[in-house]
Amino acid sequence: MLKKYWFRFSAIPKPTPLNLGCGVTAFDYDDAIFLMQSLIFRGDTMPLIVDYAVDVRQSDLEKSHVLPNIGNLSVRGIWFPQGYI
Repeated sequence: MLKKYWFRFSAIPKPTPLNLGCGVTAFDYDDAIFLMQSLIFRGDTMPLIVDYAVDVRQSDLEKSHVLPNIGNLSVRGIWFPQGYI
């Protein structure tokens, strides 16, 4: 069964949507970390996770920047920011 995760990181110095957070649909927490590490950070050091939520609903997401720019939450993968398949 897939779960929707929302991660927040310590501040990333360069401008990036990841400063808003990262949305991942995965089998479990470890799978979500694996997806972020392999698809987004690709061997680079992942920033410190300062907070995360499980079973996130679309209505929980920030409405001005995140919600209009999400991908498909129902399939395994990164849905915010988009572009990491």
